This record gives sequence, structure tokens and C-alpha cells, in this order.
Amino acid sequence: METLAPHKLITLLLVDDDITFVKIAQHHLQKFQGREFKLIWKERVDDALTEVRSNRNIDIIMTDFNLPGGNGLEFCLQLNAMQSEVPIIFVTSTRDFKLAVDAMKLGVEDFLVKEDISELLLPKTIINALEKALTRKQREAVENRMFIAEKRAEAIRELVVTVCHEFNNPLAAIKISADLLSRQFSDSEKNKMSEFDGHFQKIEREIKRLRDINFERIEFKERKAPQGPG
Repeated sequence: METLAPHKLITLLLVDDDITFVKIAQHHLQKFQGREFKLIWKERVDDALTEVRSNRNIDIIMTDFNLPGGNGLEFCLQLNAMQSEVPIIFVTSTRDFKLAVDAMKLGVEDFLVKEDISELLLPKTIINALEKALTRKQREAVENRMFIAEKRAEAIRELVVTVCHEFNNPLAAIKISADLLSRQFSDSEKNKMSEFDGHFQKIEREIKRLRDINFERIEFKERKAPQGPG
């Protein structure tokens, strides 16, 4: 599975009206080795939503609960309504278990208490949240491909059953007619009919094989669009 690129710049949208915490977060992220973080700071929910709409480079959002003009849960609800796929980390000043549960129900990746945040914990939490979100997205993509393949197999199976049914009706009529005619044939003519019976049985076997194909085991591969001359 694909993992987060080790040297990718991580753009964090921090939504908080506490300037002291913003400075602490910026300090912790700058001190972390091996990753480069870009911090975008917004104090109000409306400003943060505007930033999310206009800035496609945001990798992750970290939001406080208490915000001017709203709160963190309302902000998460509005992000969900926008169908934003940017992962979210929730931060608060209190150890409120119910709030943590409510945040997780809205799809938040992680929950942090401000006084517990250290220069190692904060960047590690951000990276882990991004990794979790990426893994989930990849899993959903695989599940979606499997669902599409199952639907294709189901459609083909229904088509094959219909075709086999369409074959069986005239074949049955031919067989009945052949049996009736064979009673009026001479011995030499009956020998020819046995050859006909052999071919007829072969057709029946092939139709049965077609009907019994296990379409679940067929791998459906996506067609790649043809590339133009390089």
C-alpha cells in the first residue's frame, strides 16, 4: 500500500483563537526533524471554511472546541456537509470524554488535550492521522473496485443465463423433432442420426459449461486510456 511520502511538505490548518497555543504548536512543528510543516492559522470558523474551500493544498486540520462564531463540532459538521476529505484532529483544554466521543462520531482522526501536547507528540499525531486517513482511503478504493467487479460479474451472469435459456428452448424443440423423425428412419439413416446426436450433445455440454462458469473468480481489469505519441 502507498504510504505518506517522507519528504512531503505537510500543510496544517490550525483553527484556534488562543495565540499562545498557536505559537506553541508552531514551535513544536519547527523543531521536529525529518518533516517540514506549513502552518495556516485561522481564529474563526467562517474564515477556516473559506480557507478550506479555496486552498486545495491543506493536508490536515486541527481545531479547538471553543471558537469565535461557533465551536469545533459545528465546524466538523460543516466540513462533512462540504464533503471535505481533509483529516481532522480535535484539541481541547479539558479532558472531556463525551466531547471526544462526539468528535470521533463525526469522523475526527484523533483527539488531543492541549496540556499533554509536546514537541514530539504533536507532529507524530499529525503524521499518524494522515497515515490512517490514507490507509482508509486506499481500503475504500479497493472495496469500491471489488463492488464494481461483483456488479459486472452479476450482470454477465444474468446475461449468460438469459442466453442459455434462449438456446435451450429451440434445442429442446429440435431434440423432440429429431426423436420423432428417427422413428421413421431406416437403419442407415439412423446411423446418421447418431452422428447428429453426438453433435447435439456436444452443444448441450458447451451451453452447460457456459452456464456454470464461476464469474466471481474472473478478474476485471480497468482499461487504460490510450496514450498519445510522446
